[in-house]
Amino acid sequence: MTDQNGTSPKHPEHAGSPPPPVVPTAPPAADVENQAPGHAQTTGTGVGVGGWKREDLLRRGSLALRGLSLVFSLLAFIIMASNKHGDWKDFDKYEEYRYVLAIAILSTLYTGVQAARHVHQLSTGRELFQRRTSALADFIGDQIMAYLLISSASSAIPLTNRMREAQDNIFTDSSASAISMAFLAFVTLALSALISGYKLSSQSYI
Repeated sequence: MTDQNGTSPKHPEHAGSPPPPVVPTAPPAADVENQAPGHAQTTGTGVGVGGWKREDLLRRGSLALRGLSLVFSLLAFIIMASNKHGDWKDFDKYEEYRYVLAIAILSTLYTGVQAARHVHQLSTGRELFQRRTSALADFIGDQIMAYLLISSASSAIPLTNRMREAQDNIFTDSSASAISMAFLAFVTLALSALISGYKLSSQSYI
């Protein structure tokens, strides 16, 4: 077939051949190394690996602080309870020292129960109460007990200082040692209260 000028039309080469196949391209691989922390893979519970490590570290830190507070409270209790040397050198003759002894006993019981609960939780992986309830109880209990410890130590310091100005002996030394142990128990419980407050603030209330 020719056109009006007597020339045959030009046909493109391979007009009857099928088009070349389209090769699908794979999506770009995710940059795992440079992935932002917010896009890290999480477990089925929605808590990432870093979250589990942080939570485990907080639990162990809280247990260590409560264990130290238990030791200091028990030492304050033992030292003050055995501080009886006759005449005026008996702790039960002074209201401030009886207060230190009473708070040391309460602190020993409280920290002992808390330490036992944390040991059970770490060893079995199960909590005795709901996580939010435990965090609230820990925070309130640590705050109250820390306040009582610093209150008892503060009330006994002036009396001990007056006695040591007049006469320094085994009675005043034992009293000062018991007060020091009560103060150290306060410091460890105050730090534990900070951890309890952080755990309480990180709970979801939705």
